[in-house]
Parts: sequence; structure tokens; C-alpha cells
Amino acid sequence: MVSSKDVAKYAGVSQTTVSRVLNTPHLVKKPTLDKVMKAIDELNYIPNAHARSLVQNKTGTIVLLSGPLHNPFFVDTTTAIVNYANDMGYRVNVQFVNDKNLSEAYATAIEHKVDGIVLSCILIDDPFFEQLKRMNIPFITYNRKHKNNEYFVEIDNFEAGYLAAKHIIELGHKQLAWVGGPLTVSTFNNRFLGFMQALQDAKIEIKDSYIFNTDTSKVSISQAFQTLTETPHPPTAICAGADSLALNLLDDAMRSNISIPNELSIIGIDNVELSQHGAIQLTTVGSISEQNLGFLAIKKLIEMIENKKNSCVKITESVKVFDRSTTRKI
Repeated sequence: MVSSKDVAKYAGVSQTTVSRVLNTPHLVKKPTLDKVMKAIDELNYIPNAHARSLVQNKTGTIVLLSGPLHNPFFVDTTTAIVNYANDMGYRVNVQFVNDKNLSEAYATAIEHKVDGIVLSCILIDDPFFEQLKRMNIPFITYNRKHKNNEYFVEIDNFEAGYLAAKHIIELGHKQLAWVGGPLTVSTFNNRFLGFMQALQDAKIEIKDSYIFNTDTSKVSISQAFQTLTETPHPPTAICAGADSLALNLLDDAMRSNISIPNELSIIGIDNVELSQHGAIQLTTVGSISEQNLGFLAIKKLIEMIENKKNSCVKITESVKVFDRSTTRKI
């Protein structure tokens, strides 16, 4: 059985450093953290005796790795996950994660004995996915999925991007822009591909200057909005890769005295609860069933835990356009 001493030797560090990575990863420099995490992955090291017996004894605890709360999608899903898990007798250890601190979040998630993990921060090509499978921890991803196409709950993201663009095109717009997130995650990558396919099918060429795949921060969204609206030939519509981005764009438009939808149409994707607010009424694309992805994910995860088997969940919810007040015909 692989020990922490083996990991230390393989990584070229001390056992104390390995212990720090497992217990206080936020205090370890990133190059060292990455080196130790790589050794843990390649040696298939399970950090402690508790984790080795993870599936043999219930702890009543589930780890949730959620996206940041400035995104209303994660407000909705975190609430649904915690509420359902509590109703089923489980405590939820919640970590709010961004793509810059994934290694630390993963190390913390597997440090203690838990019954399962639900996460929304997986990358398309993420080595942690295989590590979870080897450890035999019941887990499920939501909103995002790994390239292996296993253990996920999502909406049809390609179709969502396609329908968002198609809706705008059917309103007569030919100058469409895209403001999305990093293409290293399945959600934004597939939505962007769907958006581009809709333009191709409609024989509409899109300028490279109309495409922004950002880090989703408010600063980068505002920079994209400013660039688009100050160009000599600004777009008449923006397709946002998520409602959180669309809401930021609406805020930028208000600050710039640009009338929505009279001067600019904006459509999002996700249909979060805030988008339905009477003062916002964001046109968006979301699940036909309108079921919360967090609820679907935690329900399936607890079924896996209770049944003591990691059945491979693959759920893709169909989508439709929710036509509200931020888009108009021209």
C-alpha cells in the first residue's frame, strides 16, 4: 500500500510537506502543491485510513465544491443541494471554488472521510476525475462534465447556445456578439459551439472582434461590453454564455445609458431565479423541466450512497427559450 513517505520520495519533498498539502493546502506554494498532487494522483495514494474505508462506513457528510456565489446559478444550486441533503439526514461541507484554486479544493475535499462528493468545478480534461474513480468515492458533477462523459447532470449546452443564437437571428439580428467563459469547461465550450453552429446554419458571418471568451469576472465582462459598444459598428445583440454574464451586461448597459432592448438585445443561458424577477425579465435559455441541476445532482448522489454502488449517472436536460423583455425584433 502506498504511504505518505512514498509520495514524499516520488515528489522530492519531505513528509511534512505532504502533510501540509493534505491539511493546509492554502499555505503551500502552488509549484509544490501541484508537484505533490501529481505524485498523489500517479501513485494512486489515498490520503488516510478514513478515506480508505470511505465506502464501508457512513459519516453522514457530503462535500460540495460549488462555484462562487457572485454567480446566481450557484446561489440557486447550493441552496437546493444543502436543503435536500439536510432533509435526507446529511450534513454538507460547502467550499466555494474558482478555477484558480482547484488543486487546493480537491486536496481538501479528499482529506476527510465523507460519504460522497458533488462538484461543479470539473474541467473538461481534469485529472482529478480519474482520481475520484480510483478512490471509489460516490461523486457526481453538475453543470460541467469531464471529457469521459460520465457521472454528470447538465442541460443540453450545445442546444442552449444554438437556441440562444437562433432566437436572436429570428428576431432579425445579423450583428451578433458572443460573451462567454473559458473554453476549458464543457459548459461554455459547448454553448459557444452551439452558438457558432446556429450562425453557420443561418449563413451569418461573425467578426472575431465580436467574440469574447472571458474569465467571467465582472471586470472582464465590462471590458468586453465596452469594446463591443464603442466599436464603429457595434452589434445589435449579445448572446451571453450564462445568465450571470448577461446580468452583468445589463448592468453595464444601464450605466452606459444604453436602452435594453431598444438599442441592444441581450439573451442569457441558465434561467436562474433572479432572471425571472419582474424588474429584470431576462430572455434566456434553460431546462424545459425547469428542475434545479443541483437538486437533480444531490438526489442522484444520495441514491448512489444509499445503494452502495457507483452507477454511472448521465443526465442531459432538454432546453427551450424563455422569451422575456431583454430581446426585441428589429
